[in-house]
Amino acid sequence: MTTTGKRAPFIDYGSTPPIPAFKKPAPHLANYRRVYGASEKASAPPPDVTDPLGSYLAMYEENNAEYVVIKARDLETTFNFRIRNEDVAAFCKEHGPRFIGFAGVDPNKGMTAVRELEFAVKELDLRGLNLQCFENKLRINDAKMFPLYAKCIELNIPVNIHCSTNFSAVTSMDYGRPIYLDEVMVHFPELRVVASPPGFPWVQELIAVAWRHANVNIGLVAIRHKYLAVANSGYEMLLQYGNSVLQDQIIYGSAYPMMPIARSLGEVDDLPLKPAVRQKWLRDNAARLLGIL
Repeated sequence: MTTTGKRAPFIDYGSTPPIPAFKKPAPHLANYRRVYGASEKASAPPPDVTDPLGSYLAMYEENNAEYVVIKARDLETTFNFRIRNEDVAAFCKEHGPRFIGFAGVDPNKGMTAVRELEFAVKELDLRGLNLQCFENKLRINDAKMFPLYAKCIELNIPVNIHCSTNFSAVTSMDYGRPIYLDEVMVHFPELRVVASPPGFPWVQELIAVAWRHANVNIGLVAIRHKYLAVANSGYEMLLQYGNSVLQDQIIYGSAYPMMPIARSLGEVDDLPLKPAVRQKWLRDNAARLLGIL
């Protein structure tokens, strides 16, 4: 891909385009607006911008994004909310090869979800599965997930699994504990996983899971990346291990609009990382996961 940006190409593992199909009301996430309000305000285009989508696309062009991952979500059985696979696929098709889509299916729908995932991959050309377990009110190791994990292995696609606290305030934070992912990997060692956000407040637990299982990647998504270098932030072990034994398992994501792209990238640039490791975090590890190396 030819780009005009000045920085080295990077892959953003998590972003939400500013179009109606992706900006649906989600009352169960109202508390997120409180938690992320300041950073989302910083991400918003100036009031005089009349084309938010154009501004969004230009932002990635200017910053030299090689690929950007857009994720669908299905939680109809719990919160009557869905970002449709068809809408993600249409956006990726319309806006070119820079955008890569992940499917979203609801594990509570049983075999219907399995069939929807297969259709999304084979017919819609989506390249992974997104499971926000806390929104489905299921632990990562719930048996309802197992047919989807098996299907991901069969289809040779990665799965993104929410692995952290959540700020919904109407569903349990326990659903995202990394220890449940460890059990999944024992049963499904071939499963390729990105655990994101990166485990807070169980960061050490997630590091242990990733260290045990080479197919577990840690997604640095929906966090202030600068806090990896701040003592007592709870994230500092990610810097230590991610700069050494886990350097091939860390994947960058902005979670835009939770973080402005340029600020997010700048915070990663400022981390005391080995240059080769920074390249892995910002591009190479995600490229390998997505099969584009």
